[in-house]
Amino acid sequence: MTSPNLKEKNENREFDYLCVDKFISNIYSARALATAFEIGLIDLLIQHKFTSFYSLMEQGIEIESRGMRLLINLLITNLVIENCDGILKLSDTFIHALEFRDLLELKIALANFAAHDFLDHFTDFVRRPDQFLRKIKFCRLFSYDRCFNYSKENEELTKRWMRITTTLTKYEAHACMKYHDFGQYQRILDIGGNSGEFVLQICRKYPGAVATVFDLPLVCDIGQQHIQSEPEVNRISFIKGNALTDALPGGFDLITFKSMLHDWSEREANQFITKASQSLAPGGILLIFERGPIEEGEAELSYATIPILLFFHSFRSPTLYQEQCRRLGLQDIIIKKLYLDTPFFIVTAKKNLTPCKRLIN
Repeated sequence: MTSPNLKEKNENREFDYLCVDKFISNIYSARALATAFEIGLIDLLIQHKFTSFYSLMEQGIEIESRGMRLLINLLITNLVIENCDGILKLSDTFIHALEFRDLLELKIALANFAAHDFLDHFTDFVRRPDQFLRKIKFCRLFSYDRCFNYSKENEELTKRWMRITTTLTKYEAHACMKYHDFGQYQRILDIGGNSGEFVLQICRKYPGAVATVFDLPLVCDIGQQHIQSEPEVNRISFIKGNALTDALPGGFDLITFKSMLHDWSEREANQFITKASQSLAPGGILLIFERGPIEEGEAELSYATIPILLFFHSFRSPTLYQEQCRRLGLQDIIIKKLYLDTPFFIVTAKKNLTPCKRLIN
């Protein structure tokens, strides 16, 4: 088992995109920045580069001067804007963060939305987790039961949560590819693979890979739309089905679960892993890429991490997946820990080239 020095995680972060979190560290920063995006202030500062307060007020933004001064002061405090003798400009660090604007805006919106659940139901969160999950609005964004039959409403609801998972995966996939070599695989199956973003990133880096996404019907339809204009489209296919009840296709030398198993009970997660092991070709690899439990000393919790914290009780130790792989007779089980905005882990396990008896589950 390998692990980075978590004490140094904030001083030497490996992935540039994590810089967005510093601008969402508290409620003042996140709410002010959300408003700055909403009213077009950020885009004006991108356009003009250097400007004065009075010039900004002449740009047609519908806001009175006292409100604008408060907003700009909050943005200066948050290091979004610099004030140089009355000349306002975006800071260099914020300009760098804008390279990941889709992620920045998403994380602001998620934090501001999830904060209501955190504030209103935190007592249930620590005392009665089951009741907490039934009460909060955030989890209702992920309406998997609406992904079976087409309707305009179902499509819009599904697109809404898929935008969240796709944007996060777009960046998290690079961490997984850094810590695991995907160049050794030709046929990949991503179970619960969503919009196909995870395998898209893999196929983009490794031209020899061909991938299949297995997911619910509406998810597959939207996923096909997501990748249709990509050069890798002919190497990514979608199979509609329910991984709990339907047979999985076979013959893959890699089967992946990316941020999927924590949505299910331990019993159901074990079912997924069992079915995946049966679909692996002999010598194939099972890979699980998940957030790990948030333990003491392993996370710098801030306003930006509130949406993740809501799932605190769902994140399992990688040893639970390790044990299930062992019961199934999988070999060469490896756990790698890494730190992004919160702890993550990669579990890999190999299917024997020759049949063997598996332990009774």
